[in-house]
Amino acid sequence: MATRTSRKPDSPKRVTLSDIAEKSKVSLTTVSLVLRNKSGAGIPSETRQRVLDTARGLGYRLKVPSETRQGMNQIGVVLKARGDDLPLTNPFYSHILAGIEAACRQNRVNLLSATLPVDADNYPTDLPRFVEEEHVDGLLLVGTFVDQTLDHLLGQKSIPIVLVDAYSESNAYDAVVTENYDGAYQAVSYLIEHGHRHIGIVGSQPRAYPSIRERRRAYVDALQEHGLTASYFADCHLIKEEAYVAVTQLLQDQPQLTAVFCVNDDIATATIRAAHGLGKRLPQDLSIIGFDDIDLAHLTHPSLTTMQVDKINMGRMALQALLNRAQSPDSPRVTMALRTRLIERQSVRDIR
Repeated sequence: MATRTSRKPDSPKRVTLSDIAEKSKVSLTTVSLVLRNKSGAGIPSETRQRVLDTARGLGYRLKVPSETRQGMNQIGVVLKARGDDLPLTNPFYSHILAGIEAACRQNRVNLLSATLPVDADNYPTDLPRFVEEEHVDGLLLVGTFVDQTLDHLLGQKSIPIVLVDAYSESNAYDAVVTENYDGAYQAVSYLIEHGHRHIGIVGSQPRAYPSIRERRRAYVDALQEHGLTASYFADCHLIKEEAYVAVTQLLQDQPQLTAVFCVNDDIATATIRAAHGLGKRLPQDLSIIGFDDIDLAHLTHPSLTTMQVDKINMGRMALQALLNRAQSPDSPRVTMALRTRLIERQSVRDIR
């Protein structure tokens, strides 16, 4: 008796944008713009309808924009990168990116990411390709300073843009930032409340990145408003090697220091290393407080007292701000500032 063998039917051929372009006799770019629902691209309505009808006829699955996405199918995230820095493993920005990714998944938004090379002061030195081209429906700029050149380029684009822990000269963008001044003021006040009268600051400069300038200003104000006249600066860029040299020099020149405020936790780790190198015991000889509460903060020796920034939530809020801007393009610009929270560990000694 003959045996009948069954054969699975061939899988249907995947329909590509090239198939639709060829069938509807338009360019690949036109097909891409129509299927991404780019209504302002200057495509005649009859051409748009022909592309849609062709796509349906070929069995292409059209994506219906979700109301929660407010017309956004794909956004770009640009993270600053200095030298050999890897933003995806950066102790601060990697968490912001995780928050953005979670919010994108929740809102069914596709995400492209790229790095933006910056100099030591966070000014951009080059641009990712998708910033210059029309490949995204919205843009999040993370951790960079929008100078006049970048501001001019962004001003030519018709997409919503939100700054995340980022700043601009023009103040023309929505932004999600940290309450840097209040957090730094609380950090320095905490040291003063624990009896410290000779307190230094590590990692700032008079012309530093805006968030760091705010922390520096808060340091000076906190000392003055508590009646302390002496201030001590270990000025440097936010580079651990520079901080190590600067704080070593400060501690040698000012042996009366009993505490330092580090403008971020990365700088605090360099300060801990420098203090150990000088034979100082922590916190018996020197108390240290940081800012950001990165993952490493509880692993230092001693574990680091610091001001916590909700980095995951910062990323989530950034995506929501972008969706809000897409829905209300003419509404007033908004800056959202996240409050910080003091995390007490073992790096500050009470000397009262």
